[in-house]
Amino acid sequence: MNGLVILAAALAVFTGIGAGISIGLATSKAVESVARQPEAAGKIQTILLLGAALAEATAIYGLVVALMILSKV
Repeated sequence: MNGLVILAAALAVFTGIGAGISIGLATSKAVESVARQPEAAGKIQTILLLGAALAEATAIYGLVVALMILSKV
């Protein structure tokens, strides 16, 4: 039973991988967009920061869930 709890916590932490990939893809697309339309850089930056914050929130939720699961051990 203890092994399954640790496995569940490890799976919850994997949300950080998804967040890292999504932020990387969003940043690359934002750089492409600014290269094509430099005059829209401010608007693109705002949208990019909002998206990155939401992706990081998902990773933090995964970390919190993992810590909650491990605190039950």
